[in-house]
Amino acid sequence: MADFDTVLKCWGAVEADYNTYGGLVLTGLFAEHPDTLKYFPKFAGIAQADLAGSAAVSAHGATVLKKLGDLLKAKGSHADILKPLATTHANTHKIPLDNFKLITEIIAKVMGEKAGLDAAGQTALINVMVVVIADMDVTYKELGFAG
Repeated sequence: MADFDTVLKCWGAVEADYNTYGGLVLTGLFAEHPDTLKYFPKFAGIAQADLAGSAAVSAHGATVLKKLGDLLKAKGSHADILKPLATTHANTHKIPLDNFKLITEIIAKVMGEKAGLDAAGQTALINVMVVVIADMDVTYKELGFAG
């Protein structure tokens, strides 16, 4: 519970500007882990240099962060939120679980730089996501997806 509260203390800055934060998170992910871009086919036609200014990238990043906000606010009681998310990411998008670890690192970094999430808060976010990813893994296994 404490980890959720620690992250939520800085979440207001993210909520106030989901598009900017979302753009920073996804462009950071693509810059640090270019191979992840293949899981976002709708961005395939956008040059690497143009990703940061793309409204589509920012909008998708906002969607990611809004869902993360829902998960944070659920404070661990997230089965109803997570199961459909895990199902689509396994069955439709085919996203390996390691990619959630990668994006978590980027979210922690962006929140540290832009939202005032200190080192303890970044660790708290990672701790929360370890649980979320483990819960996703349960659904992935139920679906037979080796993510």
